[in-house]
Amino acid sequence: MTVILTTLNARFSHSSLGLRYLLANMGELQNESEIIEFTIQMRPIDIAEKLLARQPKIIGIGVYIWNIEESTRPDAILKQVARWVKIVLGGPEVSFEHGEQVIVAQADYVMCGLSDRSFGRLCQQILNGPQPLMKIHPSDSTPITELALPYAFYTDDDIKNRVIYVEASRGCPFKCEFCLSSLDKTAYPFELDTFLAEMERLYERGARRFKFVDRTFNLKVESSIRIMTFFLDRLDEKLFLHFELIPDHLPERLKEVIKRFPAGSLQFEIGVQSFNPEVQHNISRRQDNQKSADNILWLSQESHAHMHTDLIIGLPGEDISSIQQSFDTLVNLTPHEIQVGILKRLRGTPLIRHTETYQLRFNPYPPYNILSTSLIDFATLQRLSRFTRYWDLIANSGRFPNTLPLILADSPFSNFLALSDWLFATTRQTHKIALPKLFEYLHSGSQALFDIEKEVIEKTLRNDFTASGIKGYPKFLNTPTTPARNESRQAVTPKRQSRHLNSD
Repeated sequence: MTVILTTLNARFSHSSLGLRYLLANMGELQNESEIIEFTIQMRPIDIAEKLLARQPKIIGIGVYIWNIEESTRPDAILKQVARWVKIVLGGPEVSFEHGEQVIVAQADYVMCGLSDRSFGRLCQQILNGPQPLMKIHPSDSTPITELALPYAFYTDDDIKNRVIYVEASRGCPFKCEFCLSSLDKTAYPFELDTFLAEMERLYERGARRFKFVDRTFNLKVESSIRIMTFFLDRLDEKLFLHFELIPDHLPERLKEVIKRFPAGSLQFEIGVQSFNPEVQHNISRRQDNQKSADNILWLSQESHAHMHTDLIIGLPGEDISSIQQSFDTLVNLTPHEIQVGILKRLRGTPLIRHTETYQLRFNPYPPYNILSTSLIDFATLQRLSRFTRYWDLIANSGRFPNTLPLILADSPFSNFLALSDWLFATTRQTHKIALPKLFEYLHSGSQALFDIEKEVIEKTLRNDFTASGIKGYPKFLNTPTTPARNESRQAVTPKRQSRHLNSD
């Protein structure tokens, strides 16, 4: 094979939309090109061996914040044993600040930004001449209406075993400074009839799990309604859709369509990030907080959609009391999940302009997480990092729908931070905690920290344990429980979302 397109995904169920765009737009080289995907858990030497077994002349590697370290190692091996193979890097992690990156130094060429068409042109030059003079190649300016769409390059195996990533638009009109999309001029829609025809073909081939990567799916409501209605007309018990929504833009027409989806078929990712107006101003984020709150509450109370909301810790100008206010506000709006993330410095984003004003100190190694600010010291950010991990284990997992409200009570942030501190002091670990053991820790910790009667906490933990379907039982339960069985539609919904929907 002449050209191999590859990347290291975070897990097997993921698939690379970007590689499929490249393959779709390879022109004359398409029949001499193929996609080979790996995961970050694989050994670098095994990755290199599998790539070289295809005898490529060019290897294109997609590099992201989650795989740059894992990509650097096989790249180095390739350059040791197959120097004649040309390595071409692309992806957001190598599109900016190239000088200090080891993987860039190892590579032959680097594609910056969008390169749907320009990658194929570069490969033609490498193979047929004249040889490229530059190592670093700028972003491709091809209008998206001229791109070949990638969806035919999802294999039957992809459709059976992986999430299918799609996009009805590309780019973002907003300028949130922590996000690479802030560099976009606006959002550009694909021609909708053409896009829906591609979705029809995927659906007919058996695709049922679609994840839209559009940053602003509900920006143009007419298009949103057409897309959602398309899937409603084809709704069956296996369909599962994921969209990213702007929180303060949910017109009544769109609400009416959302209400028609049954439980287990629809998930919304909603970035709130902060409810603090001053912090929003600092990061150039435009958001109507009242409308955002009203819409999230409406989705919680009036729709069957699963809600995954986002907050960010460590934004410039935000102290712990501001984080508490945003967190408590969001908890009271009752989304199914609150992903509390630690701020990361993505290469190329305008966030860097606040570095000295707010004394932003970032980890020099991936994932470039914030270590301290002028308002939150290192020790506190470490506590908050553990908070985010335990919140994911306990709240976002959906395993404790009866117990969690007792712990949070009327002070969600303060109470859970206290529990987080207690858990770490007790276990000295945030990972590899067996689930029965986690139930035992919550049994002990809730009694040590909060005014909850022993009989009450044991009853709620027993109910949660039974519903979880976990084998065995915690020591504080004197008799084993019978795991609950789920034979509803949600059995085809991702497990974590299904647990939340079962508890509603």
